[in-house]
Amino acid sequence: MLRTGLGYDSHAFISGDGVMLGGVRIPCEYSFRAHSDGDVVLHALADAMLGALALGDIGEHFPDTDKRWKNADSSILLGHVVKLAQDRGFVPVNIDITIIAQKPQILPHKRQMIENIAYMTYLEQDFVSIKAKTNEHMGFIGRCEGVAVLATVLMEKL
Repeated sequence: MLRTGLGYDSHAFISGDGVMLGGVRIPCEYSFRAHSDGDVVLHALADAMLGALALGDIGEHFPDTDKRWKNADSSILLGHVVKLAQDRGFVPVNIDITIIAQKPQILPHKRQMIENIAYMTYLEQDFVSIKAKTNEHMGFIGRCEGVAVLATVLMEKL
């Protein structure tokens, strides 16, 4: 049995010294306004996996009203979702992620993000795709006010 899921997340920038994307800390003049570490890549992926399994969304599992998740490492959140999937007999087969950001530049960090996500989801790296797009200077992304991410996942029941 195969199931697909689509995830989305976005976070606004605040003044800072770096952002987390795909488990990689990228030094820049911004940080994310977020309850956890704000890793929009891992959040969108977790939402995609939860969606594929009809288990709600990341906000239901890790509410920003719960102090346990304050400044949480998003890899822990994704790990919880991977375990939920495994407990139901599902594993990811393919992951496709699009990061929409005017800044910071994604390309120098893309390989490490793929390695991190493959490791966290028990996939070979060839089954994890990350693409980066700018927003052609349009909207909140184009004005360098934040980042958005779309993630799709194909899950298979073993």
